Amino acid sequence: MSAFRTLQEECCEANGLLQKLHLVDMTFGNASVMDRRRGVFAIKPSGVPYDALRPRDIVVLDLNGQKVEGRLRPSSDTSTHRRLFLAFPETRAVVHTHSRHAVAFAQAGRPIPCLGTTHADFFRGEVPVTRPMTAREIRRDYEWETGGVIVERFRKLNPSEIRAVLVRGHGPFVWGGSGKEAVEIAQALEIVAEMAWRTLQIAPQASLLPALLRDQHFLRKHGPRAAYGQPAS
Repeated sequence: MSAFRTLQEECCEANGLLQKLHLVDMTFGNASVMDRRRGVFAIKPSGVPYDALRPRDIVVLDLNGQKVEGRLRPSSDTSTHRRLFLAFPETRAVVHTHSRHAVAFAQAGRPIPCLGTTHADFFRGEVPVTRPMTAREIRRDYEWETGGVIVERFRKLNPSEIRAVLVRGHGPFVWGGSGKEAVEIAQALEIVAEMAWRTLQIAPQASLLPALLRDQHFLRKHGPRAAYGQPAS
């Protein structure tokens, strides 16, 4: 049995959930999971259908991008995931989807505004969009530089409070403390993207949620005195 089987199983489950929750079409998108202690991460292999994916298919790499285990080619987005793991040390899992409403905002080059409390339950403010990539970045090392524009966008943002971003013209990347949590955040992102889209159709000048109410909802779920859910047993 693989020395990384537990990590591969978590990663395989996260990728399977993306399909189950209709966050991906065809083979678009991927999930990765990091083992910080061992300095490796597991990621979906490129182009493999989700319903055919097995833990043994999951590719394991180190943070230099060198393959540690796996016979298949890793996702084409591997370098983007790797850059996010390096930049956001509290992150254990990264998910990239092409979920349709979130992608619509990315293609429009617009952040997803925080218009209501559902959004604030997951993101403490708008979900930002990156700047356009330069021709040099695209030609030089496209996937690595995709991670670079994300990291740049978060220079003045807290990646623990806004765990998602829209890459302009491309789609969303999200992150979390486990594979399952990152998928949940990706699902929440798609839900609030659809809600924002519908709201802006009804009221194009809809007001942002007041900061006090936004913070109240976010902190009661994620703050140091969070009151949402049940205490750990």
